[in-house]
Amino acid sequence: MSILIGKFCRGFYRIAKQCLFLVILAILLLSCRKSDQETPPFPNVILIYTDDIGYGDVGAYGGLIPTPNIDRLAKEGLLMENAYATSATCTPSRYAMLTGEYAWRAQGRGVAPGDASALIRKGRETWPAIMQRAGYRTAVIGKWHLGLGGDDGPEWNGEISHGPLDIGFDYAFIIPSTGDRVPTVYVENKHVLNLDLKDPIEVNYQNKVGDRPTGKDHPELLKMMWSHGHNHTIVNGISRIGYMAGGESALWRDEDFADIFVEKSISFIEEEEEIPFFLFLATHDIHVPRMPHERFQGKSGYGYRGDAILQLDWTVGEILRVLDKNEFTENTIVVFTSDNGPVLDDGYEDLAEKLTGDHKPWANLSGGKYSAFEAGTKIPMMVRWPKNIQPGSISPALFSQIDFMGSFAGYLAQSYNQNQAVDTRDSWEVLIGRDKEGMEGLVQEAIQGVLGYVSQDGYKFIPAHQGPEFVPWGTGIKTGFSQEDQLFYLPDDQSESENLAKNKPEIVTALKRKLEEIVRNDR
Repeated sequence: MSILIGKFCRGFYRIAKQCLFLVILAILLLSCRKSDQETPPFPNVILIYTDDIGYGDVGAYGGLIPTPNIDRLAKEGLLMENAYATSATCTPSRYAMLTGEYAWRAQGRGVAPGDASALIRKGRETWPAIMQRAGYRTAVIGKWHLGLGGDDGPEWNGEISHGPLDIGFDYAFIIPSTGDRVPTVYVENKHVLNLDLKDPIEVNYQNKVGDRPTGKDHPELLKMMWSHGHNHTIVNGISRIGYMAGGESALWRDEDFADIFVEKSISFIEEEEEIPFFLFLATHDIHVPRMPHERFQGKSGYGYRGDAILQLDWTVGEILRVLDKNEFTENTIVVFTSDNGPVLDDGYEDLAEKLTGDHKPWANLSGGKYSAFEAGTKIPMMVRWPKNIQPGSISPALFSQIDFMGSFAGYLAQSYNQNQAVDTRDSWEVLIGRDKEGMEGLVQEAIQGVLGYVSQDGYKFIPAHQGPEFVPWGTGIKTGFSQEDQLFYLPDDQSESENLAKNKPEIVTALKRKLEEIVRNDR
């Protein structure tokens, strides 16, 4: 009997051990499965990069033109009070943001003509390339203005090399330059859209080509008169900078920019749900020529510039709508910002100056686009990420767009070529609102290569420069140039009206040294 009991006990013990093992295994498997389910995927990322939007152009920053969709980003996310583009003009800002290198480190990176060769060549380290390596599908839609093609420029009538697809984007639908420059065509991936090769494109920025009329010779054909420059080839009733022949079937209609960019963006967003996406939506609003769709014309009461702001707000609303519809909102980072500050008359008589009224695109800042003063590079910026950013947050942290690349590389644990991207740093905690101080200092670039330095404690240094008081081509904007060094304390003097350089020479010396260190790249 005792033998039977012993055998029974030993058998029971073996079975119990096996059961316990199976229970533990089941718990581990369930735990792993639960862990996998709870590990959040990387967020989708949308950068809405606007053109010439000033610090005071948006409702959330005090603007008078209604921008409810843009303001929604601030209400549901983070509003940044001290965010800056790297330059007071568009090409350098875009170059620096995408490459992590200040544009002024080499010649030839100023405002690019419409037939410029690519400023960012194949093999260059870029922000979209980092996103690709992290598993994102990537797209750029809208304004490019960074040149295309090799040393001889773009091959408009064939395959275009050294474009967005060669530097980290999977898909591209762009206007090559800006709306006020030829060629007035779309480029999709590596080819001009809808081009008839029997009617090849020819572009020239020195001499007239083809038989299209010009704004200078035939102003009676224009639906918007030019004010300075912008009087060459007429397309869609608007004269441009530069001459263009051919490509009749590929020509754009300015009024359709926003609709087409939104349509392409929505198609990209909805293309595939399993892989996170990075969308660089570079709107043309509110750059000249301001020719919004007919449904927006006359609706703002502030002329075509105000109407274009309404159209921009509609664009943002459509992007937010498609995120809501597809249940992407919670884990999508949406960044809204601008490439430089505002300008009213930038080459066309669109009544922007006359109809601005009490609306102040520059808010309480001095200067504007092109300027060394604050309104040249201090821009609106909002970041919404419901999953990780507290709604209604406001941050005084100092931030430069040069740090987008380093910040996302850091968050996504991606290494990058720091010998090329020499200026970008990881400011992720600033982007999500946890760091309220931000950068130690940043560099501002104005026209004529003038560099200024803004420090975290609010002091700003502009070195002496023998330049004009106003932007030379008729914008009415102060350059911020002076024959003497300038020092301002921005918390008390946003308008940069009191030069403290003589009273605080030690601060001038310190900031001048900081700027020189950055220029030498010995940080």
